[in-house]
Amino acid sequence: MSSQVATGPTSAWAEPTWPLVSGLMPPVPEAYTPRQETGLPRAIGTAAGETLLVAPSRELAEVIGDGGGAGTTQLASGVAHALWEQHAVDLVVWVSAASRDGLITGYTQALADIGVPDPGDGPEAAAAHFLDWLATTGRPWLAVLDGLTDAGVAEDLWPAGPTGRTLITTPRGGPALRVPGARTIEVGPFSQREALAFLTARLQVDPDQRLGGLDLAADLEFLPLALSQAADVIAETGVDCRRYRARLAGHLRTRPSASDAYPWTVAATWSLASELAHQAEPAGLALPVLALISMLDPSGIPGAVLTSAPAREFVSRHARGRVVDEAQMRAVLRNLARVGLVSIDTTSAARTVRVHEQVQAITRHHMTPTARAEAALAAAGAITLVWPRRDIPVSFDQALRDSAARLHQEAGPALWSPECHPVLLRAGRSLDSAGLAGPGVAYWHTIMHTAQRVLGHAHPHTVIARDRLAAAYEACGRGSEAIAVYEHMLFDRERTLGPGHPQTLAACGSLARAYRGAGRADEAIRLAERALAQYERSLGRGHPDTLNAQGELGHAHLAAGRLSDAITVLGQTLAAREQIFGPAHPDTLATRNSLAYAYRSAGQFREAIPLYERTLVDRERAQGPDHPDTLTARASLAATYRSAGRLKDAIPLYKRTLAGRERALRPDHPDTLTARANLADAYLAANKLRDAIALLERTLADRERVQGADHPDTITARGHLASAYHSAHRMSAAIPVYERTLADCERVLGPGHPDTIASRGNLAHAYHIAGRLTESLVLFERTLADCERVLGPDHPLTRTARENLAAVADL
Repeated sequence: MSSQVATGPTSAWAEPTWPLVSGLMPPVPEAYTPRQETGLPRAIGTAAGETLLVAPSRELAEVIGDGGGAGTTQLASGVAHALWEQHAVDLVVWVSAASRDGLITGYTQALADIGVPDPGDGPEAAAAHFLDWLATTGRPWLAVLDGLTDAGVAEDLWPAGPTGRTLITTPRGGPALRVPGARTIEVGPFSQREALAFLTARLQVDPDQRLGGLDLAADLEFLPLALSQAADVIAETGVDCRRYRARLAGHLRTRPSASDAYPWTVAATWSLASELAHQAEPAGLALPVLALISMLDPSGIPGAVLTSAPAREFVSRHARGRVVDEAQMRAVLRNLARVGLVSIDTTSAARTVRVHEQVQAITRHHMTPTARAEAALAAAGAITLVWPRRDIPVSFDQALRDSAARLHQEAGPALWSPECHPVLLRAGRSLDSAGLAGPGVAYWHTIMHTAQRVLGHAHPHTVIARDRLAAAYEACGRGSEAIAVYEHMLFDRERTLGPGHPQTLAACGSLARAYRGAGRADEAIRLAERALAQYERSLGRGHPDTLNAQGELGHAHLAAGRLSDAITVLGQTLAAREQIFGPAHPDTLATRNSLAYAYRSAGQFREAIPLYERTLVDRERAQGPDHPDTLTARASLAATYRSAGRLKDAIPLYKRTLAGRERALRPDHPDTLTARANLADAYLAANKLRDAIALLERTLADRERVQGADHPDTITARGHLASAYHSAHRMSAAIPVYERTLADCERVLGPGHPDTIASRGNLAHAYHIAGRLTESLVLFERTLADCERVLGPDHPLTRTARENLAAVADL
């Protein structure tokens, strides 16, 4: 089975080939038994539109605990492969349900795999868009949410649709987990028939090995995991079931083990399997490798983690002085796989080694607290070492986050002594870089409170966690909560470090940016001025940090509409950066662009245009014609030409920007749609109505398909199309589109939103032109009332609404 898997940002894109698999679906195990008697019924493959929760039965859960062992993941894998091979589905989506960020990442990857454009509002919006696609597509699909333990993780993320099937696996007993709208299938231990069928399939090379198989299955209480490990050891050693039973009995007499986390039968088969693997060449290494594996994510550990230098050094310390290399580590993993303690998927760099939670629990039970801490630190070092800083494949990034989360769960205290281990900070930054703002807030909130409790409020790692929490709040639009954290941070730093300390000044700048983002421009200016004065006193006017503070002050003035002050401050910043860093430095280019924007906002196009032109030339030379920064610079210059009335200069640039977006992204990417809409608006301004209408009709259709009918960009596109029809005197086409736009604005944005007021005024004007004066009068009256209430009696739009109403009333 082949799978198209998203591996990270890329400019290349191709139409998907159906059918396809999204995600890292485990292969069907050797000697897989369908479990018709105690597992999933045969009819599961034909039940479209249904959600099934596959869980251990109550009776089995009492034996195996919450660590699993019923074979639910294997059953789900068997169903997925069967549906695929029967051509019953066009799409199989396999996602780990251990965490919310794992679900969101899996859905975002699936959206890319099926060729549906990302709406451009972050992974959570992309995940919602994928779920909308599942709900409406005519293609048959299967979604597997593997390993769910907390239904809250998947709130608002349940797949559903008339052509789809959803399988949710959980290690917890059936009644312990409630999934809305799901039918629970409880899986028990093997029946006698299933146990014999499994042993027959697994031990088919030598039928004599199956002698005593039923008695062995009874000894192992017909538990799938225990019988699987036993069969693997029998196949590896060549003994039969009777001899294995003798070894098992003797082993239990000499090495008893019991724990609430796993059944004694699995502990016994683990002991026999681990001893065999530990004796195999390279001898003496299996147990320390298992110790590492026991700390990481059972649904899949990157092979690079287990063969990294920190992992090898840990194993070497338990190898009596031998230096263990990568080849030996891989040999040990193969030994563990041969006796059923792990499984290996060499086709997946992200989920190379899978292990059962029961195996992990038993391994940890045999380790001393000191050994667990040592293994945890080695695993943490391994994850940190192999975690790339940039260009990270999506699936690899998620697998490392999952292993870091499991590590924190199993060995948290070891990662906080003497301070926060870098792997915990790296995991949080991974969420931030991936745009997973919601999970990021939850993560940094936990890390911050743990750091405060363990390290104290003033420790640098507590400060980092608080800063990242505030940034995560900002990223998910929770500005008031971000400001509260930043204010608390600034207060603490002023009290403990003093007003001129670099960390205090950094907090001051962060709070200023948060104020600016929340529309509290005056407070942003006050803080930015204070920070700049402190930087100038302590570091000097030409220091990079001082220039950054000066730039922040310029942006605060811009946000407050104080354009003259913004131009002055940004002009000074640009002059200093050109002198110190040179004209083509990235910071210089960014400042030049900001100054150009300030001039453009002030209507000083003669000053803005040369700055934009120079920025575009520098970006084309340094970054290439299709780099995102170059395309943005070209679009900004085009917009300024248009604002200056130079449409003949603007339109060719808009065309080049659109062509570049289509090459670098794709025709229906949100940024491409914006470029197309900008070109259409330029055509409209140039009175090229036929060209404008054609582009606007395409843009609206694409936005409805990609972003949804209620997305603000879609509503705006509909309003622009109505305006184009209006300009072309096609009132019979314009009025229904205006009416739909107004209805959408009122429903989505609210009746008092400025865009709703503008939309109502546009429709009133269209009614007026069409001679529908009574309807026009009613709408103009309401528009004026709303403008006075929302914008004030002296606002320019209020005055315009008053004049329009007077003109219609006179008629």
